[in-house]
Amino acid sequence: MTELVPLSELTTMRVGGVPAQMVRPETDLELVAAAREVWASGDEWLLLGGGSNTVAGDDGFEGTVIRIVTRGIAVAPQAPGQDRVTLRVQAGEPWDDLVEFTVRQGWSGIEALSGIPGSCGAAPVQNIGAYGQELSSSLVAIDFLDYESGELRRMEAAELELGYRTSVLKQGLRGIVLAIELELHDTTAEASVLGSALGRPVAYAQLAGALGVQLGDRVSIGAVRESVLALRASKGMVLNPDDPDTASAGSFFTNPIVTESFARSLPEAAPRWPLEREPADRVIPLEHYAGVGPVPGAPGVRLVKLSAAWLIENSGITRGFRLPGSRAAISTKHTLALTNTGGATAEEIGQLARYVQQRVRTEFGVNLQPEPVLIGVEL
Repeated sequence: MTELVPLSELTTMRVGGVPAQMVRPETDLELVAAAREVWASGDEWLLLGGGSNTVAGDDGFEGTVIRIVTRGIAVAPQAPGQDRVTLRVQAGEPWDDLVEFTVRQGWSGIEALSGIPGSCGAAPVQNIGAYGQELSSSLVAIDFLDYESGELRRMEAAELELGYRTSVLKQGLRGIVLAIELELHDTTAEASVLGSALGRPVAYAQLAGALGVQLGDRVSIGAVRESVLALRASKGMVLNPDDPDTASAGSFFTNPIVTESFARSLPEAAPRWPLEREPADRVIPLEHYAGVGPVPGAPGVRLVKLSAAWLIENSGITRGFRLPGSRAAISTKHTLALTNTGGATAEEIGQLARYVQQRVRTEFGVNLQPEPVLIGVEL
């Protein structure tokens, strides 16, 4: 067993008590063995990688925390003239370290996902995405240790049912992602002709504006990474010990998915984006359903994604807002992030999150759903 430390020291939100037990295997073989031993004991267990998407309760965790710290990036041999490159990345590899590595090599496909904290093993759980890119566009498969059978298996990306911030891993399939396999575009040959490694067409308006290009234009993957890091830093979304706004779990709420008819009932200024395919996990208007789950009704209903940040701001909650006496606050840079201004408890984070939900529900009739994993914290 590993020396016990409070989860507040291992999570970016900086809240959480001391767990009952903790293990920290450093290789695939050690991780598999440790997990099987913990599972055989029948105790509760919690996976913890970079801790950027976990909000843990003040009372700690009455079970075993399995820390994912395995490292390594393996590159498959390329055939001459091939413009695709395949990588196998250990689950504990920090995600942004991987992005930095691929950009440096001239490999395109995840450059717009720069600056996202956390580990690679957590990336497919909620199909991380930002600035027009999603992991699903590059993910080939994962190596998975199944909790029910205790067996190792390879799961193709299609089996994961990746959707907007969701997957079967988030929806109930229990186990451990040991490694991820990605396929990226090798732009080095093109760069030798054009002078720079061009990425995929820019697919996000804010990023295009920051780059000074039009949607659909291609720019160097290095420029995309630099712009994304700058945009995220301006919102307090790049970890920085000198910036209290980064003591958060990133975006605390997912962007709601509603029916097109409901979206028409919102103010004209409310941002909205039509969805081409139906996500597996969504947030819906109260008039249709009071809980969480699929929208009832006939198939073929057109769905629209809303801006959670806009809904929060227009429900009367401003940047920097906090409840009286609380050390939890809305980020001063971005209303979608809840922050720990120093010494906040998990309960204070929960109180603020519940207040935000209540305000948006009252003003717009939409239930905001949390993006991070909540352990011992009720909303």
